[in-house]
Amino acid sequence: MALSLYNTRTREKQLFEPLSPGRVGMYVCGPTVYDFAHVGNARPVVVFDVLYRLLKTSYEHVRYVRNITDVDDKIIAAAEKTGEKIEDITVRTTDAYHEDMAALGALPPDIEPRATDHVEQMIAMTERLIARGNAYEADGHVLFAVATDENYGKLSGRNRDEMIAGARVEVAPYKKDPADFVLWKPSTGNQPGWDSPWGFGRPGWHIECSAMAREYLGLTFDIHGGGRDLVFPHHENEVAQSTCAHDEAEFARYWVHNGFLTVEGEKMSKSIGNVLLVRDLLTKAPGEALRLNMLSTHYRQPLDWTEEGVSQARKILDRWYRAAGDAEPTTCEAVVDALEDDMNTPKAIAVLHELANAASQGDAVAAGQLRGGANLMGVLLNSADAWFKGSGVVEYDISFMNKLAEPLPEIANRIDSQVTAAIAKWDEMTDEQQGTIYELCINLLIDFRTLAREHREFKTSDIIRDLLLDANITLEDGADGTTWRRTS
Repeated sequence: MALSLYNTRTREKQLFEPLSPGRVGMYVCGPTVYDFAHVGNARPVVVFDVLYRLLKTSYEHVRYVRNITDVDDKIIAAAEKTGEKIEDITVRTTDAYHEDMAALGALPPDIEPRATDHVEQMIAMTERLIARGNAYEADGHVLFAVATDENYGKLSGRNRDEMIAGARVEVAPYKKDPADFVLWKPSTGNQPGWDSPWGFGRPGWHIECSAMAREYLGLTFDIHGGGRDLVFPHHENEVAQSTCAHDEAEFARYWVHNGFLTVEGEKMSKSIGNVLLVRDLLTKAPGEALRLNMLSTHYRQPLDWTEEGVSQARKILDRWYRAAGDAEPTTCEAVVDALEDDMNTPKAIAVLHELANAASQGDAVAAGQLRGGANLMGVLLNSADAWFKGSGVVEYDISFMNKLAEPLPEIANRIDSQVTAAIAKWDEMTDEQQGTIYELCINLLIDFRTLAREHREFKTSDIIRDLLLDANITLEDGADGTTWRRTS
């Protein structure tokens, strides 16, 4: 089966054929770095990470470009509100973004251009649009003249009234048309800016992506991705300025957009107080569980984020890890076929469930295919032992250690002093250090439980088992001793 993708521009699912055989260029709109990423920001990252992984299995050369918008009015507003320097905000939030997306299993893009490093290219494209009669200078601004592009609106399929309303544009007196959008704007005071033919200023948001895509993928490239909310005005404006600046050359050949995200049935909103930050979610569940929850719904459909969905995803991963064990990953053609059908992740998950059933019955081939198919979707990336011992969780629950002194003071006295000291400094430790101490505490308790059982102190043994069970740690006694695993 060959890859097919739903193309927003043509409004139909199309067979994917790259511009150059064996080579694929993909541009995905990245974050505006003024705050931590929320789960809605993360959905396109996960969606296009799956596509990136899939493309790399079929094409020798894949260039994935995802930008960083580090000059924007939202960033300026954040700096004015907090008093923090713009550079400090963008560096801090960019680093946090990288950490959060890596925790979700997303591979880094091949190229990650920053807007502030490409202002020269943005100025050059703006000059070209003015020279061609598609843009004009007015009151220190440069604006794209929408009326000069007869194809404007074809990507989104909106009529003129819908475009003006949807763009939420400022109807300023210097505009020739209310729908005209900014390519360059003046900067004043402490606002970031660069010298230009139109005075000291900064680029508009839309011209940033056009210039960076042109720089790294050429005039025409294969795939442009992003959230559905970007279709208009951002992507519509990208098409207009890019095609008009370069002799009507086609910009992106396939436009791929993921659907909206709600939280427990409601639109995510600061006013409602239901904005879910990725880094907060990662303190409650492993990144793989958050990722699988995102992929449980087809990327083009709306996704309703629920705690139950995350819990279910975690249980599914528990089952898959048990079934796959540490089998060597092998290709699963059925999963590949599902993903090549417009990234049908629900269908791929159904295949993985079938493989897990077979693997649980001792089918070694199915176990390898389960591993390989899941890996293609960016999950089952840990060893089974690491998964069940909680290496995928950012924060470890060691509350059971604080309960030991009450029913079992003798246990508390026998815990190594270094462990006790480490727990006192828990908040100062790295994730890796926390994990090491966490496992050491559990293993100490297991050793003490084994000793209690040997001396027929079964009440003590049961207390330890129950304490660990309360912390989602399940003990399994076998011929070779006691092992443990983390449960959901």
